[in-house]
Amino acid sequence: QVQLVESGGGLVQAGGSLRLSCAASGLTFSGYTMGWFRQAPGKEREFVAAITWNGLTTHYADSVKGRITISRTNARNTVQLQMNSLEPDDTAVYYCAVRSDGSVYVADSYYYWGQGTQVTVSS
Repeated sequence: QVQLVESGGGLVQAGGSLRLSCAASGLTFSGYTMGWFRQAPGKEREFVAAITWNGLTTHYADSVKGRITISRTNARNTVQLQMNSLEPDDTAVYYCAVRSDGSVYVADSYYYWGQGTQVTVSS
């Protein structure tokens, strides 16, 4: 079965950096667009970034542009999220997901999800 396992979350001060990673198994990883979403307490899950199967096209939420970079390593079935200049508003559980069809910006377009990794940014 498909498994997605996120890692790299933690507690960081505002202005700091974290690098999240998502390891995928049970699918032909290189055939799929991958996305990262996040969900803060009391809020809906929101799009963060996505990357096409070959890594040539990326998409970002306006709130993270210039601070967050998505990348992938198909040989290792992993997708990464480099997060710099972190802000308290970035505090959330971060999820990676496999896109099935539809807009990359919409959670319903993704059909496999990881369990998430907590990112907490202190002010």
